[in-house]
Amino acid sequence: MWKVKPPVAFPMEMRYRPILESLVPPDPMTRLHLRRLSPEEEFPDLSRNYTRMGRILTLAMYSRQFNRCTQSGVMFDDVIRPGLEEPGDWCSPVSVGCVAGDAECYILFCKFFDRVIEAHHQHKITGQTPERDFNHDNLKGGDDLDRSYAVRCEMSVVRGVEDLCFPTHCSRGERRQLLTLARRALQRLEEEELPGRLLLLEELNEEQQKELNLDPPSSSQLRIGVARDWPDARAVWLSNDGSLVVWVNMEDHLRLVSARDDANITEAFKFIFNNLQKLEESYREVRHPFTWKQQLGWVSSSPADVGTGLRIRVHLRLQHLPRHKRLQDVLKRLRMCMDTTTESPAVYCVSNVATFGLSEVGLTQLVVDGVKLLVAMEKRLEDGRDIDELIPTQK
Repeated sequence: MWKVKPPVAFPMEMRYRPILESLVPPDPMTRLHLRRLSPEEEFPDLSRNYTRMGRILTLAMYSRQFNRCTQSGVMFDDVIRPGLEEPGDWCSPVSVGCVAGDAECYILFCKFFDRVIEAHHQHKITGQTPERDFNHDNLKGGDDLDRSYAVRCEMSVVRGVEDLCFPTHCSRGERRQLLTLARRALQRLEEEELPGRLLLLEELNEEQQKELNLDPPSSSQLRIGVARDWPDARAVWLSNDGSLVVWVNMEDHLRLVSARDDANITEAFKFIFNNLQKLEESYREVRHPFTWKQQLGWVSSSPADVGTGLRIRVHLRLQHLPRHKRLQDVLKRLRMCMDTTTESPAVYCVSNVATFGLSEVGLTQLVVDGVKLLVAMEKRLEDGRDIDELIPTQK
């Protein structure tokens, strides 16, 4: 039951994905009569661009994609726009710098997206189908974190819906259709076992938005199209007991979030994937399953979320480790990142960097093992001992 087989892929995509690009009409945008010059003249200045996109994109790659667009009208300049709007800087974490306007982008522009995904997730794309594993019994040690250090945990999963454009490119009608689909699926979830309520953002006052920690759209979100027509057809679903939050039509079609104050990662994992599978069944019944690509797994608007779409965050109370000179090296080897929180100067949030290359259980296990190691290092530093022998080899 728990070792779930991936959805059936189209034979064309499964067997011939490497050559699908060549099957696209060579110049579909000539009918649009866009006033564009040659690829050489239109190629963006990437000399000070520190995103994955900026480091990977070449003139030859740009020229190859220049006159292509997906069936819904996403062209390559739409894909790379986030990295041009927000080029980053050398001392900040590297962003992917690109978005997919629809699921077809991952096929049509696969020569580009594959390189970005491999660089960001540090995992080679092969012909093998990514494994799905939702069995919480395969997770070891997620229920016995040291509560003196582990304050809370949060787990989130993103999903895109098949046959509908992603938020950066969808129309108002598509966005409203997505809201209708979500309302039906969530109502069914309420009827089965998890009572809750759906709140439309356009009906919330400022005080209610603050309670939900909902900020106005950023200038970047407005520029790349994620926040078009805000707050039309955006919503949040809250379970009555506060155990589950579902964001609809924000940066992704769906984002499920579950948080626990007891830092029990195993229970959080079990809970969120149990409800995710129920939602998945509801969407499949109306012939709008979640979007899956044969060699990538689950896909949504950002290539940073392909594979599992899973983020595990654990808030840790740390005094000494954040100041240690080898912390960044340790985090890199654990494939994790660490950020400050608003809870307390001594509480830090650690989370996974990659979502692709491991199953859901494998990714969660990576975080569990990493958190336990960080706690062990903090205890050693409290006793005035060295942590060099605990530093892991590169994973």
